[in-house]
Amino acid sequence: MAAATAIDSSDGPLARLLEVRRRIPHFDGALLDNVVDYLTYVLAPVFLMLRAGILPPGLGGYLVGGFVMVASGYGFCHVEAKTEDHYFRGFPSYWNLAAFYLFCLGLGAFASTIIVALLAVLVFVPIKYIYPNRTGPLRRLTLTLAIVWGVVTLAMLPALPHHNPAMLYASLTFIAYYFAASFILHARAALSLAHYRRGG
Repeated sequence: MAAATAIDSSDGPLARLLEVRRRIPHFDGALLDNVVDYLTYVLAPVFLMLRAGILPPGLGGYLVGGFVMVASGYGFCHVEAKTEDHYFRGFPSYWNLAAFYLFCLGLGAFASTIIVALLAVLVFVPIKYIYPNRTGPLRRLTLTLAIVWGVVTLAMLPALPHHNPAMLYASLTFIAYYFAASFILHARAALSLAHYRRGG
């Protein structure tokens, strides 16, 4: 999953740099990207969460895992999954990260299930989330923090299943920033649109 995250962070910019759409016009790279992302960001993490005990064993875990897969399928297939102004619409199925942090935090199956279910519900809520490589506002800050986050998080991987608590919480600060910045930018855009519609 770490390798998938690293590849996914670079495949879009590389495809645009190499002008794949112009060079191979009959090849739909975006469709392939969605297929691969669903496997690596949804199916594999759900399997991991079930096998690692992050989700409860038995029917309850399968139901929550199934809900994640259906919700993410909806998210991937939504025509505005990626908005024209370069945001993700709804929670962008970062289930690999959810699985990683829930595994490290060891919150227990009940608390983890609540968190997973809430994130799955957020797939359907039309909040715009930062697309790190492409969202304009805060892009430089987001990419800088993302690089630091990547270095810290990669440094944690060799020690798994053990982890350094300081490194874990340092890594989590970027996740907190990501959600906070996304919500603030979404709220600012919504307020601006409401003001415009009132004729202000």
